Amino acid sequence: MMQAGPGSTAHAEEDVLTGEAVALDVKPASYVLRAAGTIIDFIVYVLVMIGCLLLVTYTGAGLDDAQSRILLIVIPVFGMVVLPTTVELATRGRSLGKLAVGARIVRDDGGAIGFRHSLIRALVGVIEIFLTFGGIAALTGLLNSRSKRLGDLLAGTYSQLVRVPTPQPLTLYLAPHLTGWAQTADVARLPDRLSRRIAQFVRQAPGLTPAARAGLSTELAREAAAYVSPLPPVDAETFLVAVAILRRERDARGLALERGRLERLEPVLDALPHGFPER
Repeated sequence: MMQAGPGSTAHAEEDVLTGEAVALDVKPASYVLRAAGTIIDFIVYVLVMIGCLLLVTYTGAGLDDAQSRILLIVIPVFGMVVLPTTVELATRGRSLGKLAVGARIVRDDGGAIGFRHSLIRALVGVIEIFLTFGGIAALTGLLNSRSKRLGDLLAGTYSQLVRVPTPQPLTLYLAPHLTGWAQTADVARLPDRLSRRIAQFVRQAPGLTPAARAGLSTELAREAAAYVSPLPPVDAETFLVAVAILRRERDARGLALERGRLERLEPVLDALPHGFPER
């Protein structure tokens, strides 16, 4: 996800913004996953309606014509509106199809959906999913950067991917001839945003083409050189790996010191006021 420069308030169109205008690094479900989840939900709800109709047919022999017509209206309303709304509201945006693809319906700001969002999605879904067999939803999703269907656009929601792969730990080794340099090098002024870009490059470098790898490492090394002192006489990628190692060790030491301070304060924070009886 592209990030704005320092002091900029611009955000990409696909960024998820909270009420405080903070961009969240979350990933919307892809078009294919949304389509698969919708098909699963469509089949489930249709089977429920068919099951209700069969149940009424075999057990409701005593119903007159008026009662039968009422049931023919109530059952579709239940299967297309009441049931989807109830399921999404009770599961906080999940359904059988969304569980299968690892997605969840959330608000545009990343919060949990409410009754209004679920009801709007269900009402619009009658037309765009059930009556058109998903044709309108498929067309709208193709034209939207987050694969939103029409109900999502009206309700202010989207499908967020919650099943993401666990990142694998990255093992880095400092070049032996940089051991002395690492003992005196200062990387404290390195901006957090640039540090994350360097760490991302180091992780993805083996999968890049040689030309892209050399160009990106040179660009990042030129940006980082202004914040690192002294500069070691090495190539750009070796320099970036060394900076990433030093920055990681610095952050680890900071977290360890913070954890130690909290452990020392824990008896004071958890203790009762002086003379107050234990109950």
